[in-house]
Amino acid sequence: MRGATCAIFMMTLYPLDQYKRAHCSKVPFRSNKAGKVALIDWEEQERTRRSLERRLRAAYIGRFKPLCDFDWTWPKRCDRSAFEALMALDFLNDATNAILVGPNGVGKSTLARNIAHQALIHGHTVLFISAGQLLGDLAALDSDSALRRRLRHYAGPRLLVIDEVGYLSYSNRHADLLFELVSRRYEHNSTIVTTNRPFAEWREVFPNAACVVSLVDRLVHNAEVLAIEGESYRLKEAQERAEQRARQRRKAKS
Repeated sequence: MRGATCAIFMMTLYPLDQYKRAHCSKVPFRSNKAGKVALIDWEEQERTRRSLERRLRAAYIGRFKPLCDFDWTWPKRCDRSAFEALMALDFLNDATNAILVGPNGVGKSTLARNIAHQALIHGHTVLFISAGQLLGDLAALDSDSALRRRLRHYAGPRLLVIDEVGYLSYSNRHADLLFELVSRRYEHNSTIVTTNRPFAEWREVFPNAACVVSLVDRLVHNAEVLAIEGESYRLKEAQERAEQRARQRRKAKS
């Protein structure tokens, strides 16, 4: 990150009192006019910092590996330039979607979290949620009014990330609720979906649901569909840790 974006991001790393001391120590208050300018500047930066902190808490992105640490050489197939284009956030201006398709452990959620975080630090509202949590939340609501309010809540963010579609099977009601949400967001706000299933297999995710074809059609219309192929990076890291422990044990015995 560079320039203002980097400054805004760094502001979230320190408590308010530390930031004030660090900031004010750099400003020579030589006159009342200079002091007022410095104070106005600090207040503006502080409002920006608090806004970012609120949106970070509300987004539920969680911890993730930064894109600069992502091993682009590990997947057998991964269009890096396409992901970097998504990081530019132009797709938000067009309210288009992005679908990340690939097997378990290849980095779909990591890449989606990086895009979500990038959107946040550029001032957009973001929500990151798993498909199971999203659909479970909506399906648990009994009254129509409560459901409408909750749908408005999920339809509102400029970017909604629905993680892990395809890991569980869902009922017809779940499929209808997801279709309703996607329809509300369609051409208004952007949605990122990560899934381990190609679209041809979504009937197994939502068996017997009549709206599956329409759901996929709404999601992929003008969307960027990015396929990632490869072995699980988590499995690779687990194997490397096991090998490292084995070497340490052999060294301790020798």
